[in-house]
Amino acid sequence: MNDTFKSGFVAIVGRPNVGKSTLLNQIIGQKIAIMSDKAQTTRNKVQGVYTEDDAQVVFIDTPGIHKPKHKLGDFMVKVALNTFREVDLIYFVIDAEAGFGRGDEFIIEKLKNVETPVFLLINKIDLISKEKLVELIEKYKELLDFAEIIPISALEGDQVPNLLAETKNYLDEGPMYYPKDQITDHPERFIISELIREQVLQLTREEVPHSVAVVIEGIEKNPKTEKLTIMATIIVERSTQKGIIIGKQGQMLKQIGMRARKEIELLMGSKVFLEVWVKVQKNWRDKEHYLQDYGFNQDEY
Repeated sequence: MNDTFKSGFVAIVGRPNVGKSTLLNQIIGQKIAIMSDKAQTTRNKVQGVYTEDDAQVVFIDTPGIHKPKHKLGDFMVKVALNTFREVDLIYFVIDAEAGFGRGDEFIIEKLKNVETPVFLLINKIDLISKEKLVELIEKYKELLDFAEIIPISALEGDQVPNLLAETKNYLDEGPMYYPKDQITDHPERFIISELIREQVLQLTREEVPHSVAVVIEGIEKNPKTEKLTIMATIIVERSTQKGIIIGKQGQMLKQIGMRARKEIELLMGSKVFLEVWVKVQKNWRDKEHYLQDYGFNQDEY
């Protein structure tokens, strides 16, 4: 290890669906944040830990900042905005293809009130022309004095090594907060529940994805075979949503379980038997005791 060791915390912020979770997974090299084409996929802060010989960076992937429509939405936006004052550096990620939007304007107004350095990351550059990229850079330069402006492709990994090198330049000397082989501070139950929820997001449409929470009821390991038995409950708000998730003759639930099991086995490195139920909890996103039960603790923020 080098004599000088740097460390710090970096928040990844932006509108919903701009590629924040994709970037985190690309940096860490392993899936710890779920990805989906649905907006507002990330509901809680997901911490990813990136460690090299001379530095450790703790990344906080935040919920997409949007106009809330219920208490869960209020919680998500509060989580994202509160990270601004907790970190050493902020990545503000925008979608190059979508271009400038009112959501970006709202976030920039908030960023004007922080002293933390802000990197503008223009994501999905593989989907636009160089001319449009230049126009975007000029547009955003007028709105905020960014510490760095770095075009990237989070999905392809383009310019991500350069981004990490620049990030280290903005960090101070500091300790190694986590063991060098640790990639997240979230417990296994959280990651497993997110992997199941990811499959619901990918396989269902309309109002169903946003009405879903996943609770891990239990994890048991067979001491002889090392096989894990995981019991999980998918929470929805209406009986019609329950019917959609279960599907005709249980086919949708079977597909969700099968796909989630493969992801969980990759995470855990062992065989998994996954048992999934579906339960209706009416309007849970607007009831604080349910939000707390399902891991969205308002008091922490």
